[in-house]
Amino acid sequence: MIYFNCDYNEGAHEKVMERLFATNMEQTEGYGTDPYCKKASELIREKCAAPTAAVHFLVGGTQTNATVIAAALRPHQGVLAAHTAHINVHETGAVEASGHKVLTLPAKGGKITAEQIDRFVQAHVSDDAFEHIVQPGMVYLSHPTELGTTYSLEELEEISKVCRKDGLFLFVDGARLGYALAASDNEVGMEDLARLCDVFYIGGTKVGALFGEAVVITNPLLQKDFRYIIKQRGGMLAKGRLLGVQFLALLEDDLYLEIAGHADGLAEMIREAFTRKGIPFLVESHTNQVFPILEDSMLERLAQKYSYSYQERVDAGHSAVRFCTSWATKRENVEQLCQDIERL
Repeated sequence: MIYFNCDYNEGAHEKVMERLFATNMEQTEGYGTDPYCKKASELIREKCAAPTAAVHFLVGGTQTNATVIAAALRPHQGVLAAHTAHINVHETGAVEASGHKVLTLPAKGGKITAEQIDRFVQAHVSDDAFEHIVQPGMVYLSHPTELGTTYSLEELEEISKVCRKDGLFLFVDGARLGYALAASDNEVGMEDLARLCDVFYIGGTKVGALFGEAVVITNPLLQKDFRYIIKQRGGMLAKGRLLGVQFLALLEDDLYLEIAGHADGLAEMIREAFTRKGIPFLVESHTNQVFPILEDSMLERLAQKYSYSYQERVDAGHSAVRFCTSWATKRENVEQLCQDIERL
């Protein structure tokens, strides 16, 4: 079986493993206070052009989302997100378990707009029974989204402007950020995220690390006491230096972008193979996730050799599925898949 079902099937990039092995027997302070975490934080601040940003390392995406949202919101507040957002559909109610409601907006291609956000906020403040309704306190975006789409720089600037006007924190989930940064149509860099967001994170788990996400907080209001919240939420890794070492390996010499570009390029090969066959897509995207709409009989044939993710039923005889490449996907496996697509 050849796996295209997710982008974290493998362990870690060999350069990450080499760095971990080389530092394995060193003795350092724990909980992210070691020299490696400090150096990685400095490197991230440099890449983000954000010298005053606070950088914290957590283990996984769900933990990071729940911790950031819990730290930012007051007890009566919720977080605005696309109805397809990871925090709404793939995290077993982790945000709600922290006492904060996910307030969903209908999304097109996984994305929400500044107009939707402003309309929701204005409806809330103009409601005579506002105190009986969860107050929006944050906007959550994913870049790329759960459907592999990316926000343009203009879209992010408009959303950031609305958030600041309406008094909302803006939080960008970057679990797959590398694949967005390397996408052929991407307009947004880390420095833009640092400028436009209150907090975002650089995902490592899905982009070459064994595990780990680097949270970048630019808003001083969210920087205060954040380590308390990490600890309280069970996110403070005793061997914290393992996170710093991995992000140094990924971000030095632009390895992060290099391996993400590898995945995006292979996904484009798959996309082109489906296009040549006349097969439509659920959404148009240029990152590492491809969402073809296939006849059930075609899916059955492909399932004999390939593992992919089911997305949704489109009609009585067709379903949208996801083929996902990663930093570790082998070109020969993609070439084989493309040949089998041609034979469908």
